[in-house]
Amino acid sequence: MIGTICTPMWSISLVSNPRISFPRKSEYPFVSFYKSYSFSPLSLFRLQNHYLNHAHFNLKASSSSPSVGSAEYMEEPATAVKFQTSISLPGCSSSLSLLGTGYREKVFAIIGVKVYAAGLYVNQSILSALNAWKGQSATEIQGNPALFSSIFQASSEKSLLIVLVRDVDGKTFWDALDDAISPRIEAPTPVDESALSTFRSIFQGRPLKKGTFIFLTWLDPSKMLICISSDGMQATVDATIESTNVTFALFDVFFSDAPVSPSLKASVANGLATILK
Repeated sequence: MIGTICTPMWSISLVSNPRISFPRKSEYPFVSFYKSYSFSPLSLFRLQNHYLNHAHFNLKASSSSPSVGSAEYMEEPATAVKFQTSISLPGCSSSLSLLGTGYREKVFAIIGVKVYAAGLYVNQSILSALNAWKGQSATEIQGNPALFSSIFQASSEKSLLIVLVRDVDGKTFWDALDDAISPRIEAPTPVDESALSTFRSIFQGRPLKKGTFIFLTWLDPSKMLICISSDGMQATVDATIESTNVTFALFDVFFSDAPVSPSLKASVANGLATILK
């Protein structure tokens, strides 16, 4: 979904035995890095790949939140991003529960590069309405479009949290997202075009740094809130999208038969199978 990526900036001191070091403290107070390296320029490429595949992100616990590493967090294994199992978001009637996590990867010159981790949260009332699928396995759930359609059609809230593990230009992020959304809307109405324009304006000219949180929260099938935060703290709503075609297209990007993050859909299916035993 992301077509262009930005690599970390490197600083090299031209001395007889140059070394390069990563800072120990992240510039993003809500995201923690646990690795620090010192190495020579000759090993730059090898260590860069290691760093991209092993950087750790954690939600910082506030005074009212459980500590990192507790049962209140679920780690996305490919990126090591930790997601709180329950969050409270603007516009939602109650806290939302985490169903599963995954990651988005793009392949460049046969090398897979992870771009972001993602987690799906839902209102508990949605789960109680899925009794028709009780006893189904994760494989059966994953291949059942009716179940995911029921989740989308539910009037209760659900939210997709995207955590970037790479620097990405906002325009690049939107262009890739638009390339996935637009084909799913066969005949856009003026309402759809207005919603897409609003969606686009949030990302245009906006650098999205590693560690940025993007909250896409469906209040109901026709209304979605967008919030982008560089420090992990959701403070304000950046835009409201009101178009059933656009909001469904976005949901379909992640939970159709050909999702952009197969690992996310598989994880959600596993979570649902456990809940619906």
